[in-house]
Amino acid sequence: MSAVLDHHAHDDHHDHAPTGWRRWVFATNHKDIGTLYLLFSFAMLMFGGVLALGIRAELFQPGLQVVNPELFNQLTTMHGLIMVFGAIMPAFVGFANWMIPMQIGAGDMAFARMNNFSFWLMIPAGLILTGSFLMPGGAPAAGWTLYAPLTLQMGPSMDAAIFAMHILGASSIMGSINIIVTILNMRAPGMTLMKMPMFCWTWLITAYLLIAVMPVLAGAITMTLTDRHFGTSFFNPAGGGDPVMYQHIFWFFGHPEVYIMILPAFGIISHIVPAFSRKKLFGYASMVYATSSIAILSFIVWAHHMFTTGMPVTGQLFFMYATMLIAVPTAVKIFNWIATMWQGSMTFETPMLFAVGFIFVFTMGGFTGLILAIAPIDIQLQDTYYVVAHFHYVLVAGSLYALFAGFYFWVPKWTGVMYNETLGKWHFWLSLIFFNVTFFPMHFLGLAGMPRRYADYPMQFADFNAIASIGAFGFGITQVLFFLLIVLPCMMGKGQKATQKPWEGAEGLEWELPSPAPFHTFETPPKLDPTATRVVG
Repeated sequence: MSAVLDHHAHDDHHDHAPTGWRRWVFATNHKDIGTLYLLFSFAMLMFGGVLALGIRAELFQPGLQVVNPELFNQLTTMHGLIMVFGAIMPAFVGFANWMIPMQIGAGDMAFARMNNFSFWLMIPAGLILTGSFLMPGGAPAAGWTLYAPLTLQMGPSMDAAIFAMHILGASSIMGSINIIVTILNMRAPGMTLMKMPMFCWTWLITAYLLIAVMPVLAGAITMTLTDRHFGTSFFNPAGGGDPVMYQHIFWFFGHPEVYIMILPAFGIISHIVPAFSRKKLFGYASMVYATSSIAILSFIVWAHHMFTTGMPVTGQLFFMYATMLIAVPTAVKIFNWIATMWQGSMTFETPMLFAVGFIFVFTMGGFTGLILAIAPIDIQLQDTYYVVAHFHYVLVAGSLYALFAGFYFWVPKWTGVMYNETLGKWHFWLSLIFFNVTFFPMHFLGLAGMPRRYADYPMQFADFNAIASIGAFGFGITQVLFFLLIVLPCMMGKGQKATQKPWEGAEGLEWELPSPAPFHTFETPPKLDPTATRVVG
């Protein structure tokens, strides 16, 4: 490994940063590629958010006001696909690119050119997905899960979406291989696996999950494609196929995918809580084992999404108990974060606010998931707004809040300037309030029986829908202000200069670097104290 790093140190391409458009198009530096991922994911977040506001505008009151039911279903489908595959997943890959080499003392990612390729694959995939609205018949309207038989009846945009998903899957697999090889082979001497930062651990496990399940999704959508064009009948009952088989294959991918979108968030929160509690993370080893347990158990719970498909009672019981079991390692993490904060010397800067907000609201989402795990209750609540509320509590208040927390925590190291603390706190409180105004009423809508993906509804659901729509617009505007008032000034270097270690309690190799982190870091690997993960020379 040291030979590789010595080679980097003497390679004249590594002496200075390239400039102009070539720096970004041919980027092989992990920081530049991380920045590209984060900008791409934010653009997709905004596009997906606009689609969500179209949905909420239509649902503001009963009757058809803004869009017709066909376009409404296109909006719900594309909102889900773009947010999952275009916003949340690429954002975490951006964080991985930025932070993993800095946290393990590596010079860069293991495969720099593959890293570049895995990012640039996302651009055509994103354009194909977003551009599908312009195709004959409009965008896919089968729901983000792309269930047969609806997918067999869609127009040409369905084929475009399948193609885009294949490209995104290839990008994810390449990124995952890169992360695994980097973490396993390029750690600084003395950094054993059990001394590695939690963010690296969660990403290592996530990368294995991605490699395991992305081909499963590829198989499901390829079978859909051959059903559409090549005369097969995997999911077509008229030819002896079974639409429920698609659901089994999809959710065998889809449930680990849920953890792919939350495990890196756990890693980010596991850095921020100790830093602002001025304490070591409580139960580091148990956090590693809990993360691994979640990953393993995620493969045996997929059919809890399918309690209403005619599953035998034995199957219902198995998936019910397995789903309850996966709550245990998740609860271990919540306990460890709270134990870390217990009697800590806590301060509440913006990263800590988002971290505490994450723990509070994610726990609520976890409890609603536990309720949905109970088969007889789930049969009542299946495909209602209760489910919509549950997964937004986990994904928005989970993944997105953790991304915000990580941004505020590490942006001084990225840009060399501090964000505006007052504006950061405004961003947190407005996000927290508007999020709950949007999604909390949906629990009651679901309990009252309002089905999801409907463009119209009877009068008794009007009040809560109006409240949810107001909250959604408030939440969306808040994120635009976040970009304009916080992200852009930081990117332009406007603001108070950041010190090397702006957070008193933060630990890790990244805080041994100057702010902003130089273009090339750790050209010779840092030496680690054998008793702790910190630089000694």
